[in-house]
Amino acid sequence: MAEITAALVKDLREKSGAGMMDCKRALTENGGDIEAAVDWLRKKGLAAAAKKAGRVAAEGLIGVAAGGAVGAMVEVNSETDFVARNDAFQDFVRNVTKSALSTGDDVAALAAAAYPTGGTATEALTALVAKIGENMTLRRAVVLKVSAGAVATYVHSSVAPGLGKIGVLVALESTGDVEKLNALGRQIAMHIAATNPISLDIASVDPAALTREKAILSEQAAASGKPAAVVEKMVEGRIRKFYEESVLLEQVYVVDGETRIKDVVAKAAADVGAPVKLVAFRRFGLGEGIEKKESDFAAEVAAQLKA
Repeated sequence: MAEITAALVKDLREKSGAGMMDCKRALTENGGDIEAAVDWLRKKGLAAAAKKAGRVAAEGLIGVAAGGAVGAMVEVNSETDFVARNDAFQDFVRNVTKSALSTGDDVAALAAAAYPTGGTATEALTALVAKIGENMTLRRAVVLKVSAGAVATYVHSSVAPGLGKIGVLVALESTGDVEKLNALGRQIAMHIAATNPISLDIASVDPAALTREKAILSEQAAASGKPAAVVEKMVEGRIRKFYEESVLLEQVYVVDGETRIKDVVAKAAADVGAPVKLVAFRRFGLGEGIEKKESDFAAEVAAQLKA
């Protein structure tokens, strides 16, 4: 059997990213054969990932990328915020986001897509779980495209270029100046990050959400004790206010505090040299919709001391 030298362990660590003791054991188990040891660690990584899969992963990063008339956004979750500052984790998020530009927003297809360093994105993530020791998940992705124009991107609470806690894509259709379209789209994306609209326009408001809102407003108005005709007018006014607060094109632009987004887009035609249409947007907030477990830190420490 080959001698397990420090240099051999170092070589395996660089190839696998695994811990020193794991590398030493892998080499011992495989007679110093470094390629067999890499395979052994990958199998061990699969087992480690399975054990961690039950943990809640609600931290991590949102990644955004753009390529002309296509934009992609991906959310990759981890258990702790600390991992978001890890270079290897950031590289993974960056790589899968770029992959989504061509692969599309089907998460299963994205996970199965080829990874730049070899294997698939799933295999790369599994290796990362084994290396860092936290559960991680490729949660969701979205891709926006326009036939002509630009898809602008923005990330808020950025930790690195294209990586942050809130991500936004804005799709603008136009035959005008692409650079100016991107600048406009970024400004609108910043607005979206701040206001979190529920839909692009009034027509696309979820009917269930509108029904629920009307029911709440009707009950509030009826409590005033005013005549039914007056109550109806009150509800109509409050629904208009609801649209102004919640629908992107109806919202007042946060940059100037007075112009509606639909008018900002219309006026942009003079600057970009052609009519502009805002056709779609998407906003990802890190961990939104994930139920986080409330933990009692003191109780957790006490349980570990008793173990």
